[in-house]
Amino acid sequence: MTVHDSADVASAEISDSCLVDLRSDTQTQPTPEMRRAMAEAVVGDDGYGEDPTVTALQEEFAARLGKERALYVPSGTMANQVAIAVLSRPGSIVLAGRRSHLVAHENGASPANSGVQLHQLDDEGGHLQPAAVEWVAAAAAHHQPTPSLLCIENTYMPADGAALSLEETEELVAVAAKHDLAVHLDGARLWNAEVATGVSAAQLAAGATTVMCCLSKGLCAPVGSVLAGPADVIAEARVHRQRFGGGMRQAGIIAAAGLVAMRTMVQRLADDHRRAAILREVVAERWPANDAEQGDGAGGNRATFPTNIVTFRSDAPDELIAHLRGAGVLSGTVAPGVMRLVTHHDVDDAGIERAVAALRSYTGR
Repeated sequence: MTVHDSADVASAEISDSCLVDLRSDTQTQPTPEMRRAMAEAVVGDDGYGEDPTVTALQEEFAARLGKERALYVPSGTMANQVAIAVLSRPGSIVLAGRRSHLVAHENGASPANSGVQLHQLDDEGGHLQPAAVEWVAAAAAHHQPTPSLLCIENTYMPADGAALSLEETEELVAVAAKHDLAVHLDGARLWNAEVATGVSAAQLAAGATTVMCCLSKGLCAPVGSVLAGPADVIAEARVHRQRFGGGMRQAGIIAAAGLVAMRTMVQRLADDHRRAAILREVVAERWPANDAEQGDGAGGNRATFPTNIVTFRSDAPDELIAHLRGAGVLSGTVAPGVMRLVTHHDVDDAGIERAVAALRSYTGR
C-alpha cells in the first residue's frame, strides 16, 4: 500500500479537476440553480402519486412533448425497457438499428425482460430505411416472426449523434402504422435534435406511440429520464416501472433539477454542437479514412445533422486514449476500435482547444 501525504492527494485532486472530460455528456454536473431547486423541493411519496414536484415534471414534460401523460424513471434504459414491455408482445420481434442503444448498450435487457427478439436494421449514417421495415413485416407471411414494435433513436449516437429530420421520422412512422406496429422513440438526446433541426421535440415525437428523453445528459440534471405517451399506456408503464424496481419515494428532490433542466438548458446545446464540429474537423484531417461509413461503428461524418458527438476509428484506441489522458483529455470507445468524443456543458472553448492540440499531437493511427 502506498502512503501519500495530504499535499500529494491535494495535488492529484487538482490535476483531476483540470481534465477535459469528453467521455460522455453524462459527466455534466448540476448547475447552481438545480442545486437550489433540489434543496428547496416540496416532496411527497411518489409511490402513492403524491410527490408534487414529480407530478409537475411529468405534466410539463407531457405537455412539451405533445403527449397525454408522462412517467419519471431513474434512467433512459429503464424508460426504453418499460416502453418495450408495454408496447410489444412476447415472442414477437422488435425492430431497431443494429447499433442503437437498446440493441448495443442495454446488456440484452429486451429479450430478458420482455421475451422479444431484436431484429437489427441497417443504420448507415444513422438512418433506418422504411423499405427494411416493409420487408420484415412482409416476412411474417413466410413463417418468420411477427413484428410488434419499431424503435427509433433520435439523435443516433453511433453516427456522430445524427439528428433525424422530421420527414425521415414521418416516413418511418407511416410504414409502421401501415403494418400496425407501435413506435417507440428513444429520444435520450431528442433535445439536441430539436436544436440541430429547428423542429420542436413535440413535432419530432408526434407520430411515436411513446417517447423517452433523458434529463441527465446534456441538460445537466443529476438523475432521471421521462417516458411519455397515451394515458392508458403510461398507466401500464407505471406498473412495469415498479416491476423493474424503478418505483421512487420522495423523488421530487431530483425531479426539481429536471424541471430546471428542461426550462433552462435546451437552447444552450447549440454551443455543444458548435464545439463538436471543431473536433470533427480535426478528426477528418487526422483520420481521413473515417469519411467513409464503417461496418462496425463510426461513420457519423455522413450524418445530415451531426450534434454533440464525434465518432471515428482508430487502429490503436488504447494507445490514443492514453495519449489524450496524458494531455489532460478523457475519451472513450463505444465499439472495438471506435473512439467517441462528446461535448457538453462542462467543456468550454478552452477545453476544446486542449482537445484539439492533443488530437493533433498524436503520432499513431
